[in-house]
This record gives sequence, structure tokens and C-alpha cells, in this order.
Amino acid sequence: MGWKDKIRTVFQGNTNEIELGCGHTIKSHGSSVARIHMHDWLILLLLVVIEVVLYVIGPFHRYVGKDMMTDLKYPMKDNTVPVWSVPLYAVVLPIIIFIFVYLRRRDIYDLHHSILGLLFAVLITAVITDAIKNGVGRPRPDFFWRCFPDGKDEYDQWGDVKCHGKASDIKEGHKSFPSGHTSWSFAGLGFLSLYLAGKIKAFDRRGHVAKLCIVLLPLLMASLVGVSRVDDYWHHWQDVFTGGMIGLFVATFCYLQFFPAPYHTEGWGPYAYFRAVEEVRSSRPHVHPTNGGLETEHPEVQLNQRPSTTPNPFEDVEYGRM
Repeated sequence: MGWKDKIRTVFQGNTNEIELGCGHTIKSHGSSVARIHMHDWLILLLLVVIEVVLYVIGPFHRYVGKDMMTDLKYPMKDNTVPVWSVPLYAVVLPIIIFIFVYLRRRDIYDLHHSILGLLFAVLITAVITDAIKNGVGRPRPDFFWRCFPDGKDEYDQWGDVKCHGKASDIKEGHKSFPSGHTSWSFAGLGFLSLYLAGKIKAFDRRGHVAKLCIVLLPLLMASLVGVSRVDDYWHHWQDVFTGGMIGLFVATFCYLQFFPAPYHTEGWGPYAYFRAVEEVRSSRPHVHPTNGGLETEHPEVQLNQRPSTTPNPFEDVEYGRM
């Protein structure tokens, strides 16, 4: 098999997977899948509101004495990785890859669940990160120059700082732990890494170590973002390490809600896809050879079919009826 055929197999699926397909696309089942997960999308909106509230409210202003300033006098620098770029590479880039895979495989469950899982991973991570930021209020490494831009430090009777710098700089200066850039990066790119590992079957026990390069590339990008936060003196190394762990843990947790583990034999597709395939198979007539020819057996009851005639969206989710 040539390289072109191998690449086509990775993103379009091999013969067995194509024959297994259920033929559910955006046009045929997109609205029904989105409707079944309507409550999930509403929860996403709630997470957005919570994140906005956490960003608006101020962090805890931790006591900062003069003897603590030794590690807080690093110069103020601009971000090597701008804030506006984080959603681009942590959210938009993975979604572009999800859409590309959909155009090759035509699987609505894979597209919908990958996007939904990614957004949950990023937003849950953002809420956890900013909630901890506000609660801890750890000063950034450049806090001295945020608090005293003229270099003249001043303290109250208790030895705490009396800042006279820009209010927004001081507020941002108390948001060191954990790193938001790093947690977002590992949440989005970590989810993408798991997704790619499943799609290319990185753990199929065939010894193709080159596949790991594809899987590890998003994690390398996220790691370099974390390194830049220390190099820019916006974070201590503990902030970056903790942010990375939070993002990677949440990404893994959210991914496994929709997809089998990448090392699983069915790790290349979401759970909902295989449930849909079973329903399609169960609805097809079975042909059995007999002495007089072929006998067709039509199944009377389809898989996951309920005897009740009253529609119930919660049971639809439970039974996997997409």
C-alpha cells in the first residue's frame, strides 16, 4: 500500500469501516442529534456565563510583604502568545480538523460529539482555572512593577503593599495560579491529541512509532505555550505545571464521555456511531438458505426499541437512539 493509500485510509476509513457505516450525515440526522443533546448545549451556554462572571469579579488580594518581593521583581513583558490567539489554536484548529475528518467519513456522530466534547473540555477548564485564580490570588513574577510602576515601593502598617499602579494591571497581577494559557492549551490540544490517536489507531500494536509524532505534536505545542508563560514572567513554573494538569485531565475526562479510549479496538469512532450501526443492522432483513431457496426473516423488534408510544427524549439519550 502506497503512502497516498495509507493517508486515505487514516482519514476516510478502511473497507471494513466503510461497510460498517450507518450513513448518518448532517443532512439526514444533524438536527435530531443536536436536538437530543440540546441540554448539553444549554449547559455550555451556562458555562460561558459563569466564565464571564469569574473574569469580571476581582481576585483575592493576597498579603504581599517587602521580603516577598525578591521573587516578584521580574520585568513586565508582552505576551509571546497573545490572549486572542488561544481560542484559535485550542478551539478553531481542532474543529477544522474535525470537519476535515467528517468530509472524508461522513459521520455526523463523530463531528457533533468531537465538537461538543472539545467545547466542554475548554469551558470546564476555563471555569476551574479562573475560579482557582480568583480564590488563590497569587502574585505574578512581575507583580512589583505592576504595583509600583515608578519603582517606589510603599507598605502599610502591617507590611502589606500599598499599590499605586494601574488598577487593571494590579488586578491581573493577582491571577498567577494556575496558568490560563496553559490550561486552555492542554484542554483543546490535549483533546485533539486523543482524537488523532483514535483516528490513526496509534496504539494498534503494529509498531508504527511514526504515528506517535502526530499524536504528540499538539501536546508539544501546548507545552511550548506553557514555557512561554514562564519566559514572559507572567507565571511561576508551578502555575504552568498545574494549569497543564488541569487542562489535560479535563480533556481526557470529556473525551472519554463520547469516544472509547484510543487504545481500544473501536477507538476510531464515537460510542453513538456504533449504537447507530447496531440499530441499522437490526432493522435489515436477514436471509437464510433453505432447501427451497432463500428465506428472508424480517426482525419484529429493532434494537433499543421501546414498547411505549409516548416520546421521551431522556430515554432516547439513555437508549442511544439517535
